[in-house]
Amino acid sequence: MSHSANVLRPEEYYIEEEPYYEPVGTEIAVFEAAYRNGLPILLKGPTGCGKTRFMEHMAWRLKRPLITVSCHDDLTASDLVGRFLVKGGETQWVDGPLARAVRAGGICYLDEIVEARKDTTVVIHPLADDRRVLPMEKIGELLEAGPDFCLAISYNPGYQSVLKDLKQSTRQRFIALEFDYPDAALEQKIIEKEAGVDADLARKLVKFARMTRNLKGSGLDEGASTRLLVHAAKLISSSIDPVTACHTAIAQALSDDAEMLTAVNELSASLF
Repeated sequence: MSHSANVLRPEEYYIEEEPYYEPVGTEIAVFEAAYRNGLPILLKGPTGCGKTRFMEHMAWRLKRPLITVSCHDDLTASDLVGRFLVKGGETQWVDGPLARAVRAGGICYLDEIVEARKDTTVVIHPLADDRRVLPMEKIGELLEAGPDFCLAISYNPGYQSVLKDLKQSTRQRFIALEFDYPDAALEQKIIEKEAGVDADLARKLVKFARMTRNLKGSGLDEGASTRLLVHAAKLISSSIDPVTACHTAIAQALSDDAEMLTAVNELSASLF
């Protein structure tokens, strides 16, 4: 039996070019201060509002490798920490993404943490308080996080069911940064930059998004995210009719309900 720590190959996880990110408030300064003090960070906000892009931007700013884990129903503690695998006839221990990030002094970003199984939050607790350790019980190792390691998690509080909320025992270990969709002028600027479209089109898309967000709770679980607006703008810049682009990139992503789709399509038709 051998132990394979499979250390990070830096080129895989370092972000070389600056990811485009428009600050909305003091989030960059707060993140940097938390990082310097070894404090874990919780990003909360709706889907598609820029949380992942922010993490990429911060990894680039801090010049640290970034390992992102998209959490899901089947994600277990072993998926994060590591497991024994049979390779070439012998059993090897292989670190999971969390262990790799701790060893490399990187940033581990657990996206939509509440989607993962409950045992995963138990694993991150000792990393997210003063101990800053990762117990690896299967190999009898207590992995200590160095000063460069950072744990970040995200979740969408408006979308979770009562069963999938973040427990207080987890939340109270983290510095929380709240994200939301940017104000209209900033959102317009982001769409222009990301999709390479003119101001008039970007402004209409933002107006359309505001209309859909007003329907949240009245037939829609979520309104159009900034990400969806960028998708629609890219289609339009590739000569797709604006109403068709809004239907395929935005309306269909928001709902499967025929009446709701008709209502959302009427909103876009009123603008384009």
